[in-house]
Amino acid sequence: MDKDFLTIALPKGKLLIDSIQLLSQVGIECSHVDEDSRKLFYDLPDSKTKIIICRPTDIPTYVEYGAADLGFVGKDTLLEENKDVAELLDLKFGYCRFVVAMLEASVPPKLPSGEYDLSGLNHQRVATKFPRVTESFFSGIGMQVTPIKLHGNMELAPCVDLAEMIVDIVSTGKTLRENHLVEVAPILEATTRLIANRVAYRLKYERIRDLVERLRGHLQEEISAK
Repeated sequence: MDKDFLTIALPKGKLLIDSIQLLSQVGIECSHVDEDSRKLFYDLPDSKTKIIICRPTDIPTYVEYGAADLGFVGKDTLLEENKDVAELLDLKFGYCRFVVAMLEASVPPKLPSGEYDLSGLNHQRVATKFPRVTESFFSGIGMQVTPIKLHGNMELAPCVDLAEMIVDIVSTGKTLRENHLVEVAPILEATTRLIANRVAYRLKYERIRDLVERLRGHLQEEISAK
């Protein structure tokens, strides 16, 4: 393992542009990494860094097994994949929320606190890409549900009686509203995180900590400037 080089896994899709911009701002110039290119591996000898481009859900696996020293990954993916990696830093972009949602016509009554009473939904079906997060949330409030794993278009499931509820990530809630769904419970908020392979973190500690501190300093400057 070359202690001078870092291999960083970045996610394909909507998080890639922000990831490239952030690394470039802290001295790892990778603005030439092309979101639309078929190229998935970039060698950056000037900054002693290698960039690999992966599916977001695969990044924790690449990092856990040491194919990448570091990775940028959404907290939602990190929780669902549950890999043995070290979470080092909240990178503050890619914000989204996990929510439970139901059809407008099916929402449960509200409690005096203003929250929806979910108790009547025990043992119901939940369509989701995140069965681990779903089961963890409902078990935490003393309920059992049956997660139904889907890979997209969660909003369709209640409309065709596949499930009574969905658990999904939302940014604005627009898609829910367009499909006559209502948020009935928040689960958690998620942003992009920097993760590390545990062995690499020990063997490349100085190099990794230097990058972490540069990222932290830059993020604090951005917060202060707002």
